[in-house]
Amino acid sequence: MQTELLETFLDLCETRSFNRTADRLGVTQSTVSSRVRALERALGCRLFHRSRAGTGLTTEGLRFEPHARALRQGWTEALHDTAGSGSRAMTLRIGLQRDLTDHHIGGWMRQFRIALPEAAFYIEADFSAQMCADLISGALDLALLFTPKPQPDLHFETIGELGYRMVATFPTSLADLKQERYVRANISPAFSAAHTGLLPHLTAAPVSSGQSATVSGLILSLEGAGYVLEDTARALIDVGQAHPVMGAPRIPQPVFVALPLRQRHRPLQRRLVTLLRAYFTAIAPYK
Repeated sequence: MQTELLETFLDLCETRSFNRTADRLGVTQSTVSSRVRALERALGCRLFHRSRAGTGLTTEGLRFEPHARALRQGWTEALHDTAGSGSRAMTLRIGLQRDLTDHHIGGWMRQFRIALPEAAFYIEADFSAQMCADLISGALDLALLFTPKPQPDLHFETIGELGYRMVATFPTSLADLKQERYVRANISPAFSAAHTGLLPHLTAAPVSSGQSATVSGLILSLEGAGYVLEDTARALIDVGQAHPVMGAPRIPQPVFVALPLRQRHRPLQRRLVTLLRAYFTAIAPYK
């Protein structure tokens, strides 16, 4: 099966540009053109038309697009199902937003192994955009992320939220906190929008990071203040390394589960989603 023909066709459906598809796939424009011609010969029809306005799908191309997505997904599933997983019946590949790996993965994994003793698990931490791409390519089976990237082949569900609290290495209030001592958490676009709305005077902080663990380390090393995960805030306060910043609002971060569209109703996937949703429901907010 020449999967590169399908990948090229589907990428062109998105970019509508032979040049851009060539750049994204790491091939020459002539290679893209030859792949399209080969696919058109196999189907016996034209899939694209070119004009000064750019590249567009023909009627036949529009009809073929959902079939191409189904073929790609079917091939990915076939590779997954025939891949070796040792003595286990299957290997499930799960992607996690980096801030979810420090304090929550152990509880999930215990529940996963109890519910699916016949499965092996591969866990990988990454950021949202890459996990969405890995789900489409078949490198992941399920992902927990902060920022859904809408794609025709992906399904997203909200399963809960995490909270972030501001702490400082010194006693202070929000009104007295100086921007030069602030480390800004840049967790996701949704988090940043909430932060800007609530704390516009701290938006231009001199140091920022997209991961709670890094923000925590910077706060301690720079003797500053910033937002970290609620359980991280609790731990720092309990051991006397930090103080809650009085008057600073809690900022919530929604958590989404993402999986291939065609797998969203499968019993195994529904079971995992149900376990994850129950776990988030059980997490009590930090006060």
